[in-house]
Amino acid sequence: MSLREKWIDTLYKSAIGKRRVKARLTSLIGIAFIAYVGLFVFASLRVDNLLGFPALLPTRLSTILSIPILAVGLWLAAWSLVHFIKVRGTPIPSIPPPKLVTTGPYARVRNPMHIGLYIFLFGLGILFRSVSLVSIFTPIFILLDVLELKNIEEVELERRLGKDYLEYKEKVPMFIPRLLLLK
Repeated sequence: MSLREKWIDTLYKSAIGKRRVKARLTSLIGIAFIAYVGLFVFASLRVDNLLGFPALLPTRLSTILSIPILAVGLWLAAWSLVHFIKVRGTPIPSIPPPKLVTTGPYARVRNPMHIGLYIFLFGLGILFRSVSLVSIFTPIFILLDVLELKNIEEVELERRLGKDYLEYKEKVPMFIPRLLLLK
């Protein structure tokens, strides 16, 4: 069994496992994910400094531009989270929603919480005036995240939710909503 298959199996078993095991994993996974995102932000600021990149924008302009971007990212992530909580789930793989969530933003895209995070990271790049966070680290983060979603998370969801997820996956795009006119 490959490392990928072992990780998928671990996620699957934790998702269907006992509540006690889930509780332990939830804190660990949540902290690890926050640290992972923080590492991208910290590394980008360090790279800007080490390579002597100029500030992306003047301070006042970066603040004015970043606030609505950060707000949209947080709003989309929070709106997505509310729909998970309504069915007694979390975005953390060890305590996923017990059923497929297809309401709210999930009616339009399969990964609205991730989109919110991408927008938020971009907003942080503008707020911190970081050339590398906007142009290097956020795109790398998105690429790595999409690879994980396609190769790990979606495989586990197909295994756990079966036909319902496969039908949902066929109807609802991963990130970019279809235009209402094309439906």
